[in-house]
Amino acid sequence: MASGVPVNFAMSSPAVALKSIPQTNEKTRSLDFSLIVGIVIALIATIAGIAATGVRISYFFQPTGALIVLGGTLGVTFVTTPLVSLINSARRVSSLLWTREENRGELIEEMMRFVRTARTTGILGIEPMIERAKNPFLRESLQLAIDVQQRDELKTALEMKIQLRERDAERDAKTLEVAGGFAPTIGVLGTVVGLIDILRQFSNLAAVANGIAMAFVSTIYGLGLANLILLPAAHRIRARAAEEFETNEMILEGALCLFDGLHPSLVRDRLTAFLRAK
Repeated sequence: MASGVPVNFAMSSPAVALKSIPQTNEKTRSLDFSLIVGIVIALIATIAGIAATGVRISYFFQPTGALIVLGGTLGVTFVTTPLVSLINSARRVSSLLWTREENRGELIEEMMRFVRTARTTGILGIEPMIERAKNPFLRESLQLAIDVQQRDELKTALEMKIQLRERDAERDAKTLEVAGGFAPTIGVLGTVVGLIDILRQFSNLAAVANGIAMAFVSTIYGLGLANLILLPAAHRIRARAAEEFETNEMILEGALCLFDGLHPSLVRDRLTAFLRAK
């Protein structure tokens, strides 16, 4: 240990540090209210806009158009996306309703406990504490910091993990984006089918006028499915992936600092750079 290193730390041993780290290993899960509010606002605005035209809401419930748009979009998605990727995308979409908040300030304080312990007892001193880390990527990073011999090996391994996670999120978002690109076109297809049906009874002008309006409901279904559900969900996945990417980068920086044995005050300065200014 280098001379002049402070020894009066609050966490001077792994046993003490273990007592200070929370027992919970998972982030707190709660409903993503911002997502729910967005869905409610979109639905209310759409319904209010339809009601303002004087057209009955029930007029827009056309089983034929819904069958063509939903079934066609789902079928095209199966064609364009491998089944495993489709299942992973469905799981990620279902998780969008829930949010696991990651307080970076608290995460920095947790990482600083590991840094102080490693500074006073050596890097092997943090091994009993690793399982108590709340963030899964933090646990992986600290374990790698103990196992590897070279700094470049640690950095390369962690960067690869971060890139793979980001790539998985992009793949899931792309699945929804592709489906959102096809949905309006399939809606137009439903409209064409409706128009063909109308031409069979062209002699009845009243039926033709009513049928044309009904036929274009398929186009509305396609546009609504793409722009109110699929594409927003894809952007939401990317937004969450970007947030996770920044958090993982901060953990990467902390793991490298711990491996290098940097002074805790310098480590804190580097980690707080990842906090957003209020």
